[in-house]
Amino acid sequence: WVDKQNKVTTEMGISVAMLDDQTLPTTQAISIMQNNAVIGLLLVLIVVWVFLGTHISLLTTIGIPFILSATFWVLAATGETLNIMVLLGIIIVLGMLVDDAVVVVEAIYYRMQRGMKSLQAVREAMSEVALPVTTAVFTTIAVFSSLIFVPGILGKFMKVVPIVVSLALAISLIEAFWMLPSHVHGANLDFTKKSRIQRWRVTFIHWIQLKYSKLLIKALRWPKLTLLTIFLTFITAIGALAAGMVKVDFFASDNLRIFYVNVAMPPSTPLDKTMQTTLKVEQMLKKHLLDSAQAKDARSVASYAGVMFTETEQLFGDQYGQIVVSLLPLEAGSRKVEDIIESMREDVTSVIGASNISFLTLAGGPPISKPISVKIRGDNYQTIEKARDVLMNILNDIKGIKDVSDDASPGRMELTLKMNHDAIRRAGINPIDITRTIRLLVDGEVVAEMQDQGEKLQIRVKAEQGINQDIGDLLNFRMPVNHNGVTSSIPLKQLMTQERKVSLGNIRHYNFRRAITLEANIEQLKDKEDFMQCRLRPALFGEERDYSLCQLDTLTANKMMLTAWDKHKSQFPTIDLDFTGQLDDIKDSITSLIQLLLFGVGVMYLILGTQFRSYFQPFIILTTVPLAFTGVILGLLVTQNPLSLYTLYGVVALTGIAVNAAIVLISAANDRLKSGMSVIHATIYASRRRVIPILITTLTTIAGLFSLATGLGGHSLIWGPVATAIVWGVGFSSILTLFAIPTIYLAGMRRKEKKLQKKQAKQLQLSKKGGGAI
Repeated sequence: WVDKQNKVTTEMGISVAMLDDQTLPTTQAISIMQNNAVIGLLLVLIVVWVFLGTHISLLTTIGIPFILSATFWVLAATGETLNIMVLLGIIIVLGMLVDDAVVVVEAIYYRMQRGMKSLQAVREAMSEVALPVTTAVFTTIAVFSSLIFVPGILGKFMKVVPIVVSLALAISLIEAFWMLPSHVHGANLDFTKKSRIQRWRVTFIHWIQLKYSKLLIKALRWPKLTLLTIFLTFITAIGALAAGMVKVDFFASDNLRIFYVNVAMPPSTPLDKTMQTTLKVEQMLKKHLLDSAQAKDARSVASYAGVMFTETEQLFGDQYGQIVVSLLPLEAGSRKVEDIIESMREDVTSVIGASNISFLTLAGGPPISKPISVKIRGDNYQTIEKARDVLMNILNDIKGIKDVSDDASPGRMELTLKMNHDAIRRAGINPIDITRTIRLLVDGEVVAEMQDQGEKLQIRVKAEQGINQDIGDLLNFRMPVNHNGVTSSIPLKQLMTQERKVSLGNIRHYNFRRAITLEANIEQLKDKEDFMQCRLRPALFGEERDYSLCQLDTLTANKMMLTAWDKHKSQFPTIDLDFTGQLDDIKDSITSLIQLLLFGVGVMYLILGTQFRSYFQPFIILTTVPLAFTGVILGLLVTQNPLSLYTLYGVVALTGIAVNAAIVLISAANDRLKSGMSVIHATIYASRRRVIPILITTLTTIAGLFSLATGLGGHSLIWGPVATAIVWGVGFSSILTLFAIPTIYLAGMRRKEKKLQKKQAKQLQLSKKGGGAI
């Protein structure tokens, strides 16, 4: 279309150019999700095959297309579109879809291997695992459902994710309880004749059970040491987070391949001069863009004047100029947006003539404000401007802060005239005549009105065009003076006092007070090697942190600004600062996530208490939550992913997943206690029996998200941390669960058993005494 249009418009001196193409990053984002989903599905298949064999693995994973189809059907019926957020929900739930099916099919497989008929194996397996599987799914749904109520932009952006996960998990129960057992029974599987791979599989599973049992017995012999080790691991993770060893970037996101260069000229600058300066900036900018056969950065560069687009509004005025640089898609060898900007920053900002030159980048994910955004509120605008200047100097002095700007747009040059009443009185002129003369010279005066075809028309009398075009000529206009019968004249400038200054372009208000909003960005981490000197060394050796070597986080940057402002605060008693940028979003999001986490844990406790009919056992299961958080911190340290709000979102989601292993383990131990086993035997045999399904469900959950967490199918700063949190949290918590839960269970049930024995002994003694009296 562009080529065809240019053939028509070239003769008119107009050319059309493709400025930007956002279909490319959209297609790329969907492709990343699809690739990760396919890789995750293959890894899930492999994990199930390793433990359960070809037939069972196919019967297990054949339910995934049914679950996904039903999920998409319900989403389509509710008007939801197929978008990146829906795909993220699918990837998160992909590994969990087979969790309940794996527990069911493993229980059937365990019985059929020992010679039981398929129908009987199905019935006994369902009676054993139906309740714990249902509880595990409901606890996961309870936590994910709470995320629907996350407020603010984060909640709106990711609202569909918990809906997709909860919906898919609910449908997976139908598949696991009705379809899967029917498939297993109808498949007529025969395990009497074992192939070489099947014999290897049985040996491998038996080897895992023996090794685990030996390690568990050692852990149970030293329960205090086992629990102390696990507790110290948790404390170490909290300490690493508190010491700043984990990178923090609450709104970590992938920058779009487009950026703007804002050129602000002095007030009253003509449009032509603004355009000339903008073109000079463009020439300087193009020197730093690669444009060769081997490497090319930009798709197009366009400059314009008279308007400036910002993240929040569109500014108009002759003093505004802007350059938009659209970059080609990121490929092997391409430079990142940050690298391109930093390579040209010094030369571009040094162009003479502009009052301010800054860069504006756009990021994927939900629309957010800048890391530093503070509203300076007051009643006197001049005082607000002075406070603004102080804060701007503070920000410019902090290393790691860049692109400082404000929304106080200056207006044009303004002439303020006031009457010199003493001169007017001595000249004998009526002040009304002076004001009317000035009005006639400048804007004219309406002398008559009439109606014409329903429209109101005004007749305005004003000075002839061409006269008094210059402000000096206006004040040289002479007013007639009649003094003692002698007629003369006097220039206006002798009758008026004048003041020339730049007018205010706008006066903004926030919460009923005048305000100027000051904003700034934070520099990204320069080099991974600097991370050691910036964060790890100060955390480990107590040295002072050098923020010039690493990325400031939003909380630290705002804290440094406030600390410096306290020294000047006494000079501005009528000024108050209001933080409504990222800092405000972070506080609201963290508060809401903590509240929803507590709410989700409370609902989980009610569900667990209902199943186990105990106040104590749900607390044992919920100990897996801090274990999962330990895994998340460890994962962030290893992968160097930042702790973002998306990571915290993953932590809340992880809470519902991490308890599943503990539920099936304690349920198995309770069943063995009811059958007459002692506490120690019930604990060991239940753990040995459940270690394989726990490993399978853990590995399938990890397999479904492994590709997204590691970037095998494409890397994302938004979705990667969510996957990383769940992968490391589930993996670490499952390993610790296999040792922590049996240890806590054994200690608690032994105490309960001793209390029961004492109670029974007392009852026996009372019965004996009663019998003797009779």
